[in-house]
Amino acid sequence: MDLLGAIDGFLRYLKIERNASEFTLKSYAEDFRSFQDYLEDRVTGAVTPASLQINELRGYVAYLHECSYAKTTIARRLACLRSFFKYCQREGWVPSNPAKVLRTPKTGRQLPHFLTTDQVGQLLEAPPANTVEGLRDRAIFETLYSAGLRVAELVGLGMQDWDQEADIVRVLGKGKKERVAPIGSYASKALHAYLAVRKPSPKVAATTNPPIFLNRLGTGLTTRSVGRMVEKYLKLTGLSKLTTPHTLRHTFATHLLDGGADLRSVQELLGHKSLTTTQIYTHVSTRRLRETYEKAHPHAQAKLAK
Repeated sequence: MDLLGAIDGFLRYLKIERNASEFTLKSYAEDFRSFQDYLEDRVTGAVTPASLQINELRGYVAYLHECSYAKTTIARRLACLRSFFKYCQREGWVPSNPAKVLRTPKTGRQLPHFLTTDQVGQLLEAPPANTVEGLRDRAIFETLYSAGLRVAELVGLGMQDWDQEADIVRVLGKGKKERVAPIGSYASKALHAYLAVRKPSPKVAATTNPPIFLNRLGTGLTTRSVGRMVEKYLKLTGLSKLTTPHTLRHTFATHLLDGGADLRSVQELLGHKSLTTTQIYTHVSTRRLRETYEKAHPHAQAKLAK
């Protein structure tokens, strides 16, 4: 198996068996292009997964450092290679994983960007309530914020996944892991308002579980479509350009913890496999408490004034 064929097989495996998102597939494809470009300039002859040894991989890591790539980018590309060679080992194309011994650069974990309650309100009220598109966009924002969904989970929601009586949605998350997410009253109201004007195409309407959220042609939205939608409303509201559809998921978790929710419950609602992933939001809440303390406490203010 040549390298290109192995990469194509790995990407198909991620998409079909691992249910990877479009964003993940795009990121991995970009990482592989970087690796292939490096090899083309330095390795002669046919390249296969088995022909790549630790020296080529270490040379690639050194090259990334020389090009001054961010540590997070280097770490991601090493993770991509480890996963790829693990897949190749499973397929019997390599005897062992040569990328396993590569050292990942230490990266400081960035705190996720989130919105304040007032900022969320601005964003939720930005779409017009007198057009089909506006009602759809309001329902999307409310659902993302109310249920803490990933954007891929949102666009994957079908009509049968929404229990309108119980106000819950059945979500298919990463690794095809299913979970149930509650929908708040505001989101429920916005969804019903959109449902009253929603017009699926005949082809979509005839499917077993048509998508809830539709584009102008009456077919399902893509994650990129939702991203462009957010960008449009950021310009209208003047909110930070750091805001993405995923920001509403971060905001959902941060506001829950600020409101007294326990970490385990937030983990379940987010569909995180590990509690460690969820703990980043406790750092966000702690930082906010610290900022409030330093602004409000007399002695803290005196310290800042020195």
